[in-house]
Amino acid sequence: MTDAAVPTHCPYCALQCGMSLRRTEDGDPAVEVVERADFPVNRGALCGKGRTAPAVLSSGVRLTEPLVRRPGSGALEPATWDEALGAVADGLRRTRADRGPDAVGVFGGGGLTNEKAYALGKFARVVLGTSQIDYNGRFCMSSAAAAHQRAFGLDRGLPFPLADIARTGCVVLVGSNLAETMPPALRYLTELRENGGTLIVVDPRRTRTAEQADLHLAPRPGTDLALALGLLHLVVAGGRTDEAFVRERTAGWPEARAAAMAHWPEHVERITGVPVPQLREAVGLFCDAPTSMVLTARGPEQHSKGTDTVGAWINLCLATGRAGRPLSGYGCLTGQGNGQGGREHGQKADQLPGYRKLTDPAAREHVARVWGVDPDTLPGPGRSAYELLDALGGDVRALLLMGSNPVVSAPRAAHIEGRLRSLDFLAVADVVLSETAALADVVLPVAQWAEETGTTTNLEGRVLLRRRALTPPPGVRTDLQVLHGLAGLLGHEKGFPADPEEVFDELRRASAGGPADYSGITYRRIVAEDGVFWPCPGDGEAAGSDVGAESDVEAGTPRLFLDRFATDDGRARFVPVVHRPAAEETDAEYPVLLTTGRVVSQYQSGAQTRRVPELNAAAPGPFVELHPRLAARVGAAEGDRLAVVSRRGRAVAPARITTAIRADTVFMPFHWPGEGRANNLTNPALDPTSGMPEFKVCAVRVERA
Repeated sequence: MTDAAVPTHCPYCALQCGMSLRRTEDGDPAVEVVERADFPVNRGALCGKGRTAPAVLSSGVRLTEPLVRRPGSGALEPATWDEALGAVADGLRRTRADRGPDAVGVFGGGGLTNEKAYALGKFARVVLGTSQIDYNGRFCMSSAAAAHQRAFGLDRGLPFPLADIARTGCVVLVGSNLAETMPPALRYLTELRENGGTLIVVDPRRTRTAEQADLHLAPRPGTDLALALGLLHLVVAGGRTDEAFVRERTAGWPEARAAAMAHWPEHVERITGVPVPQLREAVGLFCDAPTSMVLTARGPEQHSKGTDTVGAWINLCLATGRAGRPLSGYGCLTGQGNGQGGREHGQKADQLPGYRKLTDPAAREHVARVWGVDPDTLPGPGRSAYELLDALGGDVRALLLMGSNPVVSAPRAAHIEGRLRSLDFLAVADVVLSETAALADVVLPVAQWAEETGTTTNLEGRVLLRRRALTPPPGVRTDLQVLHGLAGLLGHEKGFPADPEEVFDELRRASAGGPADYSGITYRRIVAEDGVFWPCPGDGEAAGSDVGAESDVEAGTPRLFLDRFATDDGRARFVPVVHRPAAEETDAEYPVLLTTGRVVSQYQSGAQTRRVPELNAAAPGPFVELHPRLAARVGAAEGDRLAVVSRRGRAVAPARITTAIRADTVFMPFHWPGEGRANNLTNPALDPTSGMPEFKVCAVRVERA
């Protein structure tokens, strides 16, 4: 590293905020964060997690040598890289030989760079020959992705740049607390209102984001689908559909309209608890504005009906002509740092690079040609993330895990911890000794964001370059070096380079012609253009011409669907959906609803942020947020230890009493292990289309601990 600051991006959420790293005179770590005001997404703003990100680079925090579990002591002890990689290769090879390739599983993460996600998917299918690969992004964006595909024929989190949000007339923000999950993005909502636009927030809690809204709708958890259908009913009844748009650019409207008309306002009020006057006000604000957007996050998506729920919000946009037009449309606020790119390039159970379908013969032929293998040797689709984790110790006997911590993050977490413990062999590559890594037979210490180069794709579909600013400590290797070494030991000495730009060039060829076409993107272009929006073909034609976008070869595709949607006939698809209850409703034994989420100073399973003193001081542990009326019923005062109990487990944390939550609901953040592990409680009921578990609602009882 030179003395000059190195431009890069934050390692945490899908904003991928621009920052620079500058050498410090001394200290551990040897870099500090410098604001990067020229990057268009965050314009210099950073949250506390971004500012303190270098803290996890410190030698006392992170792993710096491989660990192998010794047969005699049963403890994880230091080992050489040759010994550790040999043990992993032996464990995977032995399981494959004894029980077949599908007895070996691979589990990835939405924080892996595009290069690593691509290489991991290729490693699973070419080296191991297993279909059993998925990633933790299945827990984050999969329902919105499935709804995108059904309606538009293409899944990109936002079909427009973030900057468009500040310029539209009305935003309906559903199940997102941007003020805590993506603080630098809140400025777009502030600017929206300063520009005369209106903000509607849908959330069962009056969050810091909801406090900024012109209208806050607080539905009962699990009823977002009914709410969206009720709003569409009012649009139709009020004659506010855009008949020309529906006729010229969509298909399936009669069936979707009939389904919505079964959800009249008074019926929706009884289901959701949202008063009819508020429903009517929301429709007025949305339709009276010249342009409007609906943005969803995990709130409506993490349900066993999440795909249909997102589909209902898309139907609202289509019926009112608020899609495929400038400053209007539906978008998903992707959560994980590379949640978008992570699902595009092959670590998802049913996909090949370029967002190609694993079941498509032409896609298999194209990717196999790039990989130099027979397409018939590529396995078919495997299990979704929770199904894969649930199969551990049964059909799946060995697991290679990179960049995830399911002991904390998976639903029904105590059960999943048990499945991990039942494996014949577990190898984990991580930067810290997470709760999952602590269970492994082999732990491989890997480089972090500031120590390696690679691309990520943010929530806008903007492909970015994180640049190496530091040399990894002795004893640490990159994930690409790990896969290169394992592939060689397993008989594949070629095809798995450790150089990220070489991997990216192969990814470009593999993605060429696919829905997520990166073939026209290079490291040089990313640097020159502050990121490049996909699709971006490399054949010299107008980028994005397949999806009716505002595009040119220099800009990629900032805005999708302006002329046509990515379906065969160019028309968006209405999908008829009807409300159905959550997989688990309240009863006499479990009379309260639990919903879960994040707090501003922690991130995901907390494996990294819980190791940063400044962040821990701001958010030291879990809590149970409940309304004063519920607190009175259970005899709880502020700070009392409460037990929250579901049919799957128990969690204990201090009470936080507030009128900002519904009286029939409690909230717990999910960042912590131990007795406050919120995912002990959550329900693994799966969406039949996306495989998304129902994290956001389950029935519980609350009692003093």
